[in-house]
Amino acid sequence: MIESWKVFLQSQGALIEGRSVLHFGDPAAERAAAVDGTILADLSQLGVIAFTGDDAATFLQNQLTNDVRNLNADNAQWNGYCSPKGRLLGNFLMWQQADIYCLQLAGDILPSVLKRLTMFIMRAKVQARDASDDSVRLVVAGKQAAAAISAAMGAAPEAAMRSVTVEAGQVVRVGDDKFVLSVLPERAAAVWQALRASATPVGAPVWDWLRLNAGIPMIVSATQELFVPQMVNFEIIGGVSFQKGCYPGQEIVARSQYLGKLKRRMFLAHLDAEAAPGDALYSADMDGQATGTVVNAAPAPDGGFDVLVVAQVESANTHTLHLKAVDGAALTLKPLPYALPE
Repeated sequence: MIESWKVFLQSQGALIEGRSVLHFGDPAAERAAAVDGTILADLSQLGVIAFTGDDAATFLQNQLTNDVRNLNADNAQWNGYCSPKGRLLGNFLMWQQADIYCLQLAGDILPSVLKRLTMFIMRAKVQARDASDDSVRLVVAGKQAAAAISAAMGAAPEAAMRSVTVEAGQVVRVGDDKFVLSVLPERAAAVWQALRASATPVGAPVWDWLRLNAGIPMIVSATQELFVPQMVNFEIIGGVSFQKGCYPGQEIVARSQYLGKLKRRMFLAHLDAEAAPGDALYSADMDGQATGTVVNAAPAPDGGFDVLVVAQVESANTHTLHLKAVDGAALTLKPLPYALPE
């Protein structure tokens, strides 16, 4: 986290642990504001890998799950990076800022993902680096988000997964009422103050709750190499192209799409217990074997935790899922904002 930005956030009442803003003094009120209000959060807990160079687009096209050729300064993508076995090593919100390809991902996996991608650059004219502190990244979500961003930044994209470049940085619309901002550090405090006129500052866990309730997964260190993209519904939200050429794990990802029915999918659920990514799930039909895994978890406004979980489809549809043991806390499934394939 940029030190001057950290000092500013603390002056605004932020309690910061590492690179993450935990809250601004009243976590319960912040969670309540996310239900039907407009919220503003810092995203310093996430990292950014920047790629530049004449061969950057071609290099990324050959490594990632989505079609980088379709990316330009006016749009954005969900994208992923797989192992040769087709399991996600990381997933990204990706946008182009001038001649820089920006990949935003969970901060705890940035070093390993950057190191692995760099290994394959070889003689290509590509430079990859940790650009997490080149900008201040914010998220604004809620009914007044578009108007607030237009007032603070000068413009807001009109449709989801569109991007606009403004004097203070970049604005990416990641949903009907959700926007990610990449702001020049010297402009960040003024932008924050302008947004505060319409939005409630909240900690990172509140944004996690909104993101997971939108059905958007985030791979973290505890879940690397556990899921093919379809298990976390990544193709449903537009993170996989089946028309592009080869990339690591492409054959397995394609087979998962076209041959047979996927046995595991991602579900949204609630439980009255604390959960964390990587926690195992059990159900009575699996004879003591785990039936799934927690992908992401966040405290819910009405208590307990909301979670994204990958589980056996049959188990999820016919039995109750339980956390960590067959007699552990029970999960109650909630509807995702999109339909799963039959």
